Amino acid sequence: MTLNALQTEEIAAARAQSAETRRPTVPALEAMLFEAIPVLDHGFVRVIDYMGDDAAIVQAARVSYGRGTKRVQEDAGLIRYLMRHRHSTPFEMCEIKYHVKLPIFVARQWIRHRTANVNEYSARYSILDREFYIPAPEHLAAQSVSNRQGRGAVLGGDDATRVLDILREDAMRTYDHYAEMLNEDESGAPRDPERPGLARELARMNLTLNTYTQWYWKTDLHNLLHFLSLRADAHAQYEIRVYADEMLKTAEAWVPLATQAFRDYRLGAATLSAQMLTVVRRMLAGESVAQPDSGLSKREWTELMGVLVRRES
Repeated sequence: MTLNALQTEEIAAARAQSAETRRPTVPALEAMLFEAIPVLDHGFVRVIDYMGDDAAIVQAARVSYGRGTKRVQEDAGLIRYLMRHRHSTPFEMCEIKYHVKLPIFVARQWIRHRTANVNEYSARYSILDREFYIPAPEHLAAQSVSNRQGRGAVLGGDDATRVLDILREDAMRTYDHYAEMLNEDESGAPRDPERPGLARELARMNLTLNTYTQWYWKTDLHNLLHFLSLRADAHAQYEIRVYADEMLKTAEAWVPLATQAFRDYRLGAATLSAQMLTVVRRMLAGESVAQPDSGLSKREWTELMGVLVRRES
């Protein structure tokens, strides 16, 4: 992770400030506020602000008949009931705002989650940093032959070295051309007064997708957990999953009861179709069921077996 001196000073200044409030606060998340959590080689996640806690979920669920917060065990039970039966509205009462630094190609995948308020660093007005995501060798893999959007065997030896060289050289070269087209120094003055610089909004289009960008991303807890259910999953692309993993840790600090329920009923659970459930019932009744007579497609059968049969490592 790379933070310049100004960013480090800003984080220290933000963490040094405090304010009295009557709002509920969460000490575990307060301790994490503004800190940059490293992700990938130059990226980070920071919690900037939040609203609500586990009690806010319970309060919203009980508002219809006016009860206040009960014992922790009862609150946990209610939260687990709400999660189990997919009552989403109470979880929408909590909100959180992140500052994220991430490669552009990860941002383009991330932005498909259209349930957040997003404001991205604008390369129309500012100059992007000379920072690029270069994968560690263990994350360089060939295309999977069974999954069109997945990875296969890890590249090794000269193949891996050549790929890393290409990624690094292309990123550096296109950034050099970007800087040349801009023709600006750090103060914004022309480097070469004899020629005009290209508009920033045009020069940026030459940059590679592994260039880092930044944004503020604000969402409610329900939609955060939906994001995490997809992106903290083992099948998610590594480069976005590592961000989700760190965000899951912030959720555990913020709303531990809700996050535990999420782990139990979403992240560590499986959804079965009506046909899959019928197959399970037949098996429990002692029937020997095979794919041809199961009523499931080969892919569905494989998925069901993946859920039911423990894979020994």
